[in-house]
Amino acid sequence: MVQVDFAKALRDREEITITVKGRRSGREIKLPVWFVLEGKTLWLLPVHGSRTQWFRNVLVDPTITVRAGRQALTAAGRPSRARSAVERIVEQFRKKYTARLVAQYYDRTDVIVDVPIAGGPGRNSRRKRRAAPAH
Repeated sequence: MVQVDFAKALRDREEITITVKGRRSGREIKLPVWFVLEGKTLWLLPVHGSRTQWFRNVLVDPTITVRAGRQALTAAGRPSRARSAVERIVEQFRKKYTARLVAQYYDRTDVIVDVPIAGGPGRNSRRKRRAAPAH
């Protein structure tokens, strides 16, 4: 049931915290990020695309811990450069966060990362005041 609770926690959030392992330092790095939830998949869009440091870390060690409030889940992130998938997820980010904010904060959209979760179909969160996503 933990994963069901996790999916519920995601539905009420605009931002989550991810933890990745530094590819050089080996240290845990925690960052706030935006996301979209689609079914049993959590989608992440790095703000500087393939140049984003946390994305480069995931290429070396795909383990990502995602925290939504008190709920946390650790899974293997799956990076993708597939153009059609990237375009689809960018469009989902525009719907959730607005095209203006996505254009303002995301300067390169050439990659995505999906994190598999369980707990059934997701839906976009209520609109709340948004902070800028982490680099």
